Amino acid sequence: MSLFHGLSAFPITPANAEGVVDTEAVMHLVGHLSKNGVDSIGLLGSTGTYAYLSRTERRRVLRAAVKAVGDKTPLIVGIGTLRTDDAQNLARDAAAEGADGLLMAPVSYTPLTQEEAYQHYAAVAAVTSLPLCIYNNPTTTHFSFGRELLARLADVPNIAAVKMPAPAEGKVAQELAELRASPIGKLSIGYSGDWIAAEALLAGCDGWFSVLGGFLPQLARTMVTAARTSHADVVSQCQKALLPVWRLFREFGSLRVAYAATNFLGLASAQPPLPLQPLSLQDQQRVVEALRACMQACATNHLLP
Repeated sequence: MSLFHGLSAFPITPANAEGVVDTEAVMHLVGHLSKNGVDSIGLLGSTGTYAYLSRTERRRVLRAAVKAVGDKTPLIVGIGTLRTDDAQNLARDAAAEGADGLLMAPVSYTPLTQEEAYQHYAAVAAVTSLPLCIYNNPTTTHFSFGRELLARLADVPNIAAVKMPAPAEGKVAQELAELRASPIGKLSIGYSGDWIAAEALLAGCDGWFSVLGGFLPQLARTMVTAARTSHADVVSQCQKALLPVWRLFREFGSLRVAYAATNFLGLASAQPPLPLQPLSLQDQQRVVEALRACMQACATNHLLP
C-alpha cells in the first residue's frame, strides 16, 4: 500500500497559549493512533493547527512523533505557509527529522492565481525527495484548484497525491470517476470532509484523511476495513452511528469538535490556539452526548473490537 492510501489520522497538536508544543502529549496522541492501526498519521494538518505554529515548534512536533512511533506508522507532515522559500525550508526540516511524506496547502493572504500555485508547488517539490500531497482545502485557504492545474501538478516529480474536499453529498463517486479518467488519475486521490467518508470509501477512494481518526481511530479503522472488504452494510452502520458527530462537525467546524472530543476521551488536555476559542461548556456537552450516542450505537451493532 502506498503512503497516501487507507486511513490517515489527523490529531490536534497540544500546545500552550504561547504556542509552545506539549511534546509529551503529542507522543501520547500519536502512540495511541499507531497502536490502533491507522495507516498513517497526518501531523500538522488543519486539525493540527500548523498555521499557528512557528518553524521551531513544527519541528519539535515531528521530532516527538518520530520518537513515539519510530518506523511503526508513516508520518505525513503539513508544510503549508505563505512564502515559497519558507515552505521549502519546512520540507527540508521534515525530511531531516524523519517524515515519510508531505502535505501542503496553498496558504495565501493575497489570493493566488492558478499559475502562482503551480509555481509554488513545483518549487517546493523540487527541493525534496519526499512524496508530496496537494492539500485542496478551499474552505480554509479560499483557493480552489482547477482541474487543469491539478493535471499539470500531477506531472511534477515528487507530487504523488491530492487530498480533495467534500463535494456535494451524492456526488463523490461521479467526481472520483472523472478525476481518475483524467491526467489527475495518476495521483492517489483521497478525501477529507469526514461526513462524506462513507460515500468516498464505498466509491473506492484511495485514502481517507480523517479528523475522526485522530481521536476515534478504531471506529475510523472499522469503516476503512469494511469498505476494503466490500462490507457496505458495516460502513452504512458506522455512518448512521456517526451522524450526531457529523452534525457537530458541520455546525462548528471539525477543529473545535476535535479539541472537545480529544479532551473528553482523555487523550490530551488542550485548547485551540488563540484567537480561536473552545466550544462553550454547553456545546462541549453536546459533543460528549454525541460521542456517547455514537459509541452506544457501535456497541449495539458490534462495530468495534
